[in-house]
Amino acid sequence: MQFSILGSSSSGNSGLLITENCKVLVDAGFSCKRICGMLEERDVQPEEIDAIFITHEHSDHTAGISTFTKKFNPVVFANVMTARAIQPKLKHKPDWKIFNTGSTFEFRDLTVENFSVPHDAHDPVGFKFKSGRGDDLFSPIRSLAWLTDLGFAPVGIAQRIRDVNTLIIESNYCPKLLERDEKRPWSIKQRISGRHGHLSNRAACDLLESIDSPSWSQVFLAHLSRDCNSADAIQNVFSSLIQRSSYRIDTIEAGEGSALRLV
Repeated sequence: MQFSILGSSSSGNSGLLITENCKVLVDAGFSCKRICGMLEERDVQPEEIDAIFITHEHSDHTAGISTFTKKFNPVVFANVMTARAIQPKLKHKPDWKIFNTGSTFEFRDLTVENFSVPHDAHDPVGFKFKSGRGDDLFSPIRSLAWLTDLGFAPVGIAQRIRDVNTLIIESNYCPKLLERDEKRPWSIKQRISGRHGHLSNRAACDLLESIDSPSWSQVFLAHLSRDCNSADAIQNVFSSLIQRSSYRIDTIEAGEGSALRLV
């Protein structure tokens, strides 16, 4: 299993997941042209993408779906409420694959688990992907969780993400920077910091610290606000976790927006 964050910010989100038998996107929040460019930078042709998994209908997660699916025809996985919210905005009908929220299903060599998250969308979800036969050294079992766009961590979320090798988790904003921000009106600030908004640095760190003996080999802090967050703010909040767990904050991974990696 190989993973790359194509981009992660309020202006767009998408990740590339590659296994032995498939190449998929998690969200497609950039224009088709930009997604194609980011894929080609990683030596992947757009027509090789087999599927897109959609967390929710907001444009920073779905902007490229219409043109990309029309050109390259990947299947699109979403729950029924999300698909219904997206379809009226599209110029054609993609090959929808509808799943039930909370279910586990198979796609090629992927086992996909989805779970509800609290966000101001119709039926937003996080994903957990697992791949590998586990029967020899050349096909070990690997797993990844994608957890962004949630206002708080409900009971049960910690257990879902504890046993994955790779974790992508939102660390959207610093409350002090959000409060001082002059671009966003008060109503938007309330939305961001509300229980159906986004995780702050502190909330993300508290969730990670609450989990005993996790299996993570790497953790990506994603969906960082360009205006209301910074590497220094993250470093200050996550310093205790970094010291306790021997993590370090590595270089920016995303090609568009920003994501920091704890390794």
